[in-house]
Amino acid sequence: MNARTHTAVHAATLALVLACTAGAHAATAEEAARLKTDLTPLGAERAGNKDGSIPAWTGGYTTPIPGDVAGGRRGDPFKNEKPLYSIMAKNAEQYADKLTDGSKALLKKYPDSYRIDVYPTHRTAVAPQWVYDNTFKNATRAKMTADVPSEVFGGTPFPIPKTGAEVMWNHMLRWHGASFQSNVTQYQITSDGKPVLTTEGVVDFQIPYYFQDSSLEAFAKAPEVQLIKVTNSGPPIRAGEAIIGRLQIDPSKTQSWVYLTGQRRVRKLPSPCCDTPSPVTAGVMSFDEIEIWTGRIDRFDFKIAGKKEMLVPYNGNRLLQPKTDAEVLSKTGLNPDAMRWELHRVWVVDATLRAGQRHPAAKSRYYCDEDTWQCLLAERWDANGQLWKTLWSANFVAPDLPGTVMGAFGFNDLLSGTAYVSDLYNSKAAHYVLKPRYADSVFTPDAMASESVR
Repeated sequence: MNARTHTAVHAATLALVLACTAGAHAATAEEAARLKTDLTPLGAERAGNKDGSIPAWTGGYTTPIPGDVAGGRRGDPFKNEKPLYSIMAKNAEQYADKLTDGSKALLKKYPDSYRIDVYPTHRTAVAPQWVYDNTFKNATRAKMTADVPSEVFGGTPFPIPKTGAEVMWNHMLRWHGASFQSNVTQYQITSDGKPVLTTEGVVDFQIPYYFQDSSLEAFAKAPEVQLIKVTNSGPPIRAGEAIIGRLQIDPSKTQSWVYLTGQRRVRKLPSPCCDTPSPVTAGVMSFDEIEIWTGRIDRFDFKIAGKKEMLVPYNGNRLLQPKTDAEVLSKTGLNPDAMRWELHRVWVVDATLRAGQRHPAAKSRYYCDEDTWQCLLAERWDANGQLWKTLWSANFVAPDLPGTVMGAFGFNDLLSGTAYVSDLYNSKAAHYVLKPRYADSVFTPDAMASESVR
């Protein structure tokens, strides 16, 4: 091969690689048309399964829930339902094909206290029509370059995913409102089963990606996907601490600042990503474990392992009903009595640590709901190949949004026996309060400094 031919082949190969990474995963017009026929507007299969245990999607849940109070506590639309069956260590093998490795491990590790109560499946996922419209547009225009999406706005970015990375971005850019506030408590469960309050406070969220009056062009000029401010009120040692994060569509450009009362200074965090311990959880969870997965995906190779029918936590308004944290906490994390599990189709995504990268988790697996795109369960294996952690989340129905959104989340460390429960609302007067748009200045280090209390 002469030099000219070699150069031409190299150029053609490079062009092909760039085409694949830049835009080859966008859906065709024919594929996108399915979002108006056999797929839901967000990309799930409309039809139920063969035996009817998963029903067809018929538009989601939009009926006001008895007991809901605007700006207050939320009711349970399925409070009168009883479990279809319960899974414990003694009968887990019967349901093995519907259980994740993490669920099986927890049933085995805690045979006398861990239980999975399975209820009828309801496909409650819903979003406003403008989110559906944007999702349809994203289907054919979305691109992925160096693990970062572009040409996306206001809807599911990859409703017909071709790669594991696209599924994970669907999770990170899922619909869960534009501006809202949560008043939460968070606990570490020690290896002997005792809950220890790690943080308590108010969390303000803003999702510019879902500003209804914005546009693809405006978002491209200021590509911030989420703004977050956490202000701690407890425990006493952490009262007054605060953190602000400004998450970018390119996570390498995400910025975060923390206010520490002992120093009385606002400091910029050097690495708000990946396996760095997150101040939001008092350092108990890493940044990339928040809400099952958050942040940069360039440390792992993500591969779709398939779509399966699995038992997952779902429609968990039941968890919101008790009025004290003590009622929903247990020695293993959350009290099984407060949890609702259902059979749903999920995308299974395997993540393997890339060559040359470092992370305590050498491999992970994520189970992401086809209807909401929320990753509901996950597992992490350590460098020795041991199943190390199982991560979970509990979503709930919010027809005032409308949507089915993530509430509490956490993990169980199968090696140490500890656990973590984040974002409990039970002792609070309000659950996931929808807000008018915040001023951008709310999410700045200057604002955090001016609001410091000690």
